[in-house]
Amino acid sequence: MQLKVLNEPLERHRRMTTEPVTKLIPALAIPTIISMLVTALYNMVDTYFVGRINTSATGAVGIVFSLMTIIQVIGMSLGVGSGSYVARLLGAKESERASLVMTTAFFTALVLGLVLTIVGEIFLTPLMRVLGSTDTILPYAKSYARYILLGAPYMAASFVMNVNLRSEGSALLGMLGIASGAILNIALDPLFMFVFGMGIAGAAIATIFSQFVGFLILLSHYIQKRSALRIKPHSFKLDSSLYLEIFRSGLPTLFRQGAMSLATIVLNSTASFYGDVAIAGMSVVTRIILFINSIMLGFGQGFQPVAAFNYTAGRKDRVHEAFWFSVRTGAIFLSIFAVIAGLFAPAIIRLFRNDPEVVRIGAFALRMQSISLPLSAYIIISNMMFQYIGKPERAMVLALSRQGLVFIPSILLFSRLFGLTGIQISQAFADLITFVLALALTRSTLRSLLEE
Repeated sequence: MQLKVLNEPLERHRRMTTEPVTKLIPALAIPTIISMLVTALYNMVDTYFVGRINTSATGAVGIVFSLMTIIQVIGMSLGVGSGSYVARLLGAKESERASLVMTTAFFTALVLGLVLTIVGEIFLTPLMRVLGSTDTILPYAKSYARYILLGAPYMAASFVMNVNLRSEGSALLGMLGIASGAILNIALDPLFMFVFGMGIAGAAIATIFSQFVGFLILLSHYIQKRSALRIKPHSFKLDSSLYLEIFRSGLPTLFRQGAMSLATIVLNSTASFYGDVAIAGMSVVTRIILFINSIMLGFGQGFQPVAAFNYTAGRKDRVHEAFWFSVRTGAIFLSIFAVIAGLFAPAIIRLFRNDPEVVRIGAFALRMQSISLPLSAYIIISNMMFQYIGKPERAMVLALSRQGLVFIPSILLFSRLFGLTGIQISQAFADLITFVLALALTRSTLRSLLEE
């Protein structure tokens, strides 16, 4: 009954624009945080079980991770681009137009995912080389990637559905689909890998099967009208004005996720000079930090619809209040996790691969990244605020900086100057510079929210 009420346009509008943000954002964020943690858990689970094989197999999961981020680039860019527009349309009570936007993004994700599947399968070996695979990692990477590519269409479309559910304020529905798939993946990984003797290929098959189940659950919300939006195949058309709005709002995510994918490729390629242990160690650290940052991303995505609804409704003071509440809360939680990660770094790395060299390399990198981790709260919330109040240019600058404009040059320069240590400290340096940039970019916008 409660979900039905919340799907009523008037009730949703009232709630988003009048309920205290200290209650509203956590209510929206908790299901979203779980969804983000569960999404990160897919890779964590595979890394954990594949680590039981050998170091090269662990490295292979890191190589294919950059391929999975490409799939995420497609889904999240279309999802956030349409979701931002949908939130504003629902705020303006234009539900029919919002459903058309959702339908367009959904089918576009399916088509682009299918293109990636076809191209990736044809050029599988050179693709794995480009992503940073060494000779010893290559066989494992190919075995893993060829199955992941098969799931690209519905994996990308799942991101679109999940983000749009969050944008309409129905984050719980999105969490149900994502969480169901992740729980299934945890059960299937050891079954396929060890009981059925499929090795690393079994981990990939478990992942794409679990993702497909999650896709079906998410789709059922739209088909059975539990969502305020509808997926209408007959209304899908190539509307340039609609695509322009989706692209405009989704561009920061495209750059952020694209930069993350490129950064992962550069990281793997640079680490490959120091052997499979370096790729494995840095890959494990990437998963851990991604898992921790998922909490902040989830909280931020609970903030986003609040920012969009209230900005459109003229309640800019609530956007300002919501921003600082989200930053403070996020910084506290990230600081707690940073301390834990810093203190127990070797033990954490050892959970995934009990190789002394992998542990040594990974523990130092994890401690370095823990130092800058709390800064991510301000960076992420600033980025999301700009994106959802119609300032994509500033969001794009921040999105490009942390994983692109700062990180990639840093890792290339520092690896030459300091070798492996340079690789291990590059992300912390990039976070510090991006934080300073975020402070500069948000100053005038935050002031204007109180003046208008």
